Amino acid sequence: MLSYRHAFHAGNHADVLKHLVLMQLLDYFNQKDKPYWAIDTHAGAGLYALDTGYAQQNAEYHSGITRLLARDDLPAAVAAYVGLVRQLNPAGTLRAYPGSPWIAQQLLREHDQLRLFELHPTDSQLLGANFAEAGRRVKVQNIDGFAGLKAALPPAPRRGLVLIDPSYEEKQDYQRVPAALKDALKRFATGTYAVWYPLLQRHEAKHFPAALKNIPANSWLNVNLTVCTPRVDGFGMHGSGMFVINPPWTLRAGLQGIMPYLTKVLGQDGGARFVLEGSEGR
Repeated sequence: MLSYRHAFHAGNHADVLKHLVLMQLLDYFNQKDKPYWAIDTHAGAGLYALDTGYAQQNAEYHSGITRLLARDDLPAAVAAYVGLVRQLNPAGTLRAYPGSPWIAQQLLREHDQLRLFELHPTDSQLLGANFAEAGRRVKVQNIDGFAGLKAALPPAPRRGLVLIDPSYEEKQDYQRVPAALKDALKRFATGTYAVWYPLLQRHEAKHFPAALKNIPANSWLNVNLTVCTPRVDGFGMHGSGMFVINPPWTLRAGLQGIMPYLTKVLGQDGGARFVLEGSEGR
């Protein structure tokens, strides 16, 4: 589906969770001297304007990053994330929000590489423009992210982090993601795979985490954040989650330290809560 534009949702509560987890993963990868690839299957435009265009229609960033910018009690990991957002807005006014590719580029080291796939022609063009000065470390391709992932694995340095976050506006994504993960693990069993997913009332979304847990993997970690009570009419996203296959051993402890805080600050009513669970192996 080529109608979806992430700019409508940039900086919302789901982006906060996704990007906090992404930063935790990248920080862990950076602890070793060996180079690695970071692969983003649905990279979007990479950077988003918040003061004009699509983001202004629903102003979803007010439910996410804006709430954190106003706080003076940020946990260290959250402060690091907010610091990157402030780095993109040096004048002090929140006018732009970084997508996953921009965040990854800031944390990658000299010998690490970034592979970005985006199928939407307009967003792919914007992505290419946003990373035009990035040099050989960053490769942007206007192709289907699932096909791009298959071609990219295994990465040359045999270390890799993969982010998979389709829009899920097409029901087929709920089948395509598990299928892509199973294939990826055959090609690159030691890779770390982070899957973003929405919390919705629809049948496919409710059963999606269970489908991910059934994928044969050495270990997994599932974290999700519900920010409000699901609506009676069934519409709307009431939260989101990140499912990580082959997570770093440090990730659970890191999330235990920040999820209660995110629930308090991003929660919109009494239904706010979080889930943090995992498996150490099979």
